[in-house]
Amino acid sequence: MSSQSDIPKRSFLSGARTPPHIITLVLLAGTSVMTMNIFLPVLPQIGIALQTTPAVAQYVLTLFLGATAIAQLFVGPMSDRFGRRPVLLVSGVIFMIATLICYVAPTIEILLAGRVLQASSAAAIALSRAIIRDLFDRSRAASMIGYVTMAMAVLPMITPMLGGYVGALYGWRAPFLVLLAVSAAMLLIIYFDLGETHEPVRNPVSQQMADYVSLLKEPAIWGYLLCATFASGAFFAFLGGAPFIASNVLGMTPDRLGLYLGVVAIGYMAGNFISGRFSERIGIEWMMVLGGLICTIGASLILLLMTLLTPSPAFLFFPMCLVGLGNGMTLPNANAGAVSVRPSLAGSASGLGGFLQIGGGAALAALAGGLITVSNAGVPLYFIMTGTSLAGAFVAVLMLWYSRHAPVAAVE
Repeated sequence: MSSQSDIPKRSFLSGARTPPHIITLVLLAGTSVMTMNIFLPVLPQIGIALQTTPAVAQYVLTLFLGATAIAQLFVGPMSDRFGRRPVLLVSGVIFMIATLICYVAPTIEILLAGRVLQASSAAAIALSRAIIRDLFDRSRAASMIGYVTMAMAVLPMITPMLGGYVGALYGWRAPFLVLLAVSAAMLLIIYFDLGETHEPVRNPVSQQMADYVSLLKEPAIWGYLLCATFASGAFFAFLGGAPFIASNVLGMTPDRLGLYLGVVAIGYMAGNFISGRFSERIGIEWMMVLGGLICTIGASLILLLMTLLTPSPAFLFFPMCLVGLGNGMTLPNANAGAVSVRPSLAGSASGLGGFLQIGGGAALAALAGGLITVSNAGVPLYFIMTGTSLAGAFVAVLMLWYSRHAPVAAVE
């Protein structure tokens, strides 16, 4: 871990010179999640207000996810080359401008353009993990990522409820105004508390590309990242289909949907607590396996209850807590494993992981949103969630075997 005594002290004008406090990393990652889900309860109202179809309104989520996935392919390598701090500051300014565009958007096209620019928040998603790996070794990083995302999970509990509440009172634009205030505060926090944690590597672009290609040739990184991608796939598919099902199948109001989405985050927070508490003791591969099994059980329960019995919010959202619990156990460990395969390229590995997880999530959210109808009562969504959860558990088992036969060197 970097020694803070070796780094010059910060001043008010120059900004941070020391590594960030853990709460800064929590807020950094949490803001990205907030950007994703605060407007979900008002998604049906966006389509009505901007005179578009529910399928096009769904792009407010899926297009953002796709753009975020692509952005992470560039954010990670840029942070390895130029440092974490400057990339985060620039992305923070872009995010503020994009949020303002979303708030004033008079048409769905301009709103979608703003959402694409909001993908600059990808820096916060990718680099919060990379910064943790800069500061901690492999096994400790898994626990720290678990603790950070456990605390971060409070925001997904609060923000859908907040979005539903302010949306019900002031209309669909209100959640974006909340985001604008949060983005301004986050930029100040980055400036004054997030000092550089990575020594920039000024290699030629050709060398950086060669390093990236060599990273792609590591079998272990694909195992960790595919496990995380499949595990999170169930959650992203749920995000893509839940607003439609809640509104058109279950007859839920936006504020009630926000409340239930907050309940789902309780399971995720519990899973991250378990990761933070036991990852060092049990090992990251075993935690991935256990998380994958729990996630599969939760998705399977949703499939059975929502298809064999009369659909109910309890049958959808309460088993979803198990999916969140499984993800909370799987994702911190899989991500810690990925950024530890080549620690010098932690930013690139984290960006690649973000591309796969969020890009795959965007595809699954779009697929779920396109397949579900009132007549099929959302059944395709439940099959997608069960299938991706099962695939994640299978890859986790493969990585447990791989770790026993071809251990990954833990580079301090």
